[in-house]
Amino acid sequence: MTVMLHGLATVLPPHDLPQDLVQARAEKILGPRYPQFARLLTTFSQSGIERRRSVAPLEWFDDAAHGWEERNRIWHDGCAAMVRDAASAALDDAGWTAKTVDVVVTVTSTGIATPTLEAVVWSDMGFRQDVMRVPVFGLGCAGGASGLSIAAQLAKGRPGARVLLIVVEACTPSFRTDRLQKSDIIATVLFGDGAAAACLSTNGAAAITLDAGVQHIWPDTLEIMGWDVDDSGLGVIFDRSIPAFAMAHMAGAVDAALTAMGRTRAEFDGMICHPGGAKVITALETALDLPDGTLDLEREVLRDHGNMSAPTVLFVLDAARKAGRTGRFLMMALGPGFTASFVPLEISA
Repeated sequence: MTVMLHGLATVLPPHDLPQDLVQARAEKILGPRYPQFARLLTTFSQSGIERRRSVAPLEWFDDAAHGWEERNRIWHDGCAAMVRDAASAALDDAGWTAKTVDVVVTVTSTGIATPTLEAVVWSDMGFRQDVMRVPVFGLGCAGGASGLSIAAQLAKGRPGARVLLIVVEACTPSFRTDRLQKSDIIATVLFGDGAAAACLSTNGAAAITLDAGVQHIWPDTLEIMGWDVDDSGLGVIFDRSIPAFAMAHMAGAVDAALTAMGRTRAEFDGMICHPGGAKVITALETALDLPDGTLDLEREVLRDHGNMSAPTVLFVLDAARKAGRTGRFLMMALGPGFTASFVPLEISA
């Protein structure tokens, strides 16, 4: 049974963070605290990122004393606003209304909300009282691809049901000045905030169709990516080995995933990848024997938005749609676990 993607939308928070201003502010705040900071300055210019957006204004990051409560409040309010905007835009794109939605899947990993975010916006959105809520936490950068796969499986399991997927992250409130680890500097270089939403069902027709995907997890890799949690908030775990790991292991993971799907590489016209960073994009092209520059849309999304964690790969899908790309694609993202998530999809004219 084919799953149709009837609507897709991406949104950004209000505050612009040009990379040159972020670098200057980071040098001012972190330079005196972190002896090796000067040696890491080149990572800002080599990141392939020109700007990002944040739920907090640039001056908010001057205060080093933000605790968990304040960080999570900024995350909560910013993400709730993006959830409303992304969901509304995706519903408009699909020609649906909130009252017609049967299932809402909400994916995030950068803050805590209980009740979860789809309940926070329930009244404003106008969802029904019997809407099924499926909040998903902890998938990190793989959350966009895995969330799309989960939503597709729910749509298949309830033929005709209308499933709304919302993927939202606010990474920037986790900016840290107290831990002084290299991973915190890299996070300052890479991460931004954003959200995406998609409308799926097995009814009707749509230009994008997809099937349920698969995941591939590697043993003994828990320390590659994730969060440390302490009294001040979330502290990023972001191992420097990620590009080398991708180069060494992604080809085997792709082949294992395709075998599980009963497919081959020859069936696909291209990839839609999560752009975790400039080095990761290059590593993926090398590992998968793709010509240099093949992942051009991934580089464009990274340039304009940074790594927004989970929703970023859906920004790439939206860019592919708007660029008129057609054919069969394999969506792919890496996240904590350490896990690769794959979703097969087709874009028609």
